[in-house]
Amino acid sequence: MAPLPEHTPSRLSLGSLEAEVLELLWHLGTTTAKAIHTQILANPDRELAYASVTTVLKRLAKKGWVKSHKQGRTFYWEPLVSQKNAHILNAHDRLQQFLAVGNPDIVAAFADSLDASSLAQIEAIADRIRTLRQQQEG
Repeated sequence: MAPLPEHTPSRLSLGSLEAEVLELLWHLGTTTAKAIHTQILANPDRELAYASVTTVLKRLAKKGWVKSHKQGRTFYWEPLVSQKNAHILNAHDRLQQFLAVGNPDIVAAFADSLDASSLAQIEAIADRIRTLRQQQEG
């Protein structure tokens, strides 16, 4: 299991346009709002104002997903969280929400519905937890 990333955005939830812009940043690397806007408009069925892209980038920065730096008169944007770490953070968040239910009957009902491959994954997780506990105790 991968450890939690050092940097965690202040808000994990993203709107659809925020997620799309972040995906483009992961694909393009450090880039400008203009490059992202151009990439979105490469789809002939899309219309989106340049100002919308900059607004989304500012929202992503406020949430802790991206940062910018100015070079000359141009702002360059880069992700603070890799795509892999974003998946780890989202999975962890979902697990925490599931465990927050706190009702053993709900968790048991979930466990009853697992198929063979899911059970193998659960066993691998349980083995990892046992190993971590042994390391902490030793």
